[in-house]
Amino acid sequence: MTGNGTGDVAALREEIRRTRVELGETMELLAARADPKALVRHSAEQAKARMREQASLTAARMRGRAAERARLVRAQAYEKSEAVGRNPLPWAAIAAGALVTAVVLVIVRGRHR
Repeated sequence: MTGNGTGDVAALREEIRRTRVELGETMELLAARADPKALVRHSAEQAKARMREQASLTAARMRGRAAERARLVRAQAYEKSEAVGRNPLPWAAIAAGALVTAVVLVIVRGRHR
C-alpha cells in the first residue's frame, strides 16, 4: 500500500522499484566502506594528493626565497663594486701582496735548485 489507501498496483510497483534502487545504492555504499583494500587505496590517494600539494607549496616558497636571496646578493655585489670604484686602495694592496708573494716564491725556489 502507498499510504493513501487507494491500493493502486502501479503506484505500489513504482514504490517497490524505488525502494529496491535505494536499497541497492545503500548496499553499494556499505560494501565500499567494508572493503579494506578500497579504504587503503582511497587513503593512499588522499595522502598522495596532500603530499603533491605540500610539495608544490614548498617549491613555490623556496623559489620565492631563492629569488629574494638572489636580489640581495646582486644588491650587495653592486654595493661592493661601487665601494671598490670609490676606493681602489684595498684591491691595489691585495694585488701588491700577491706580487710580493709570487716574487718570494720564485726566489725561494731558485735557491733550492
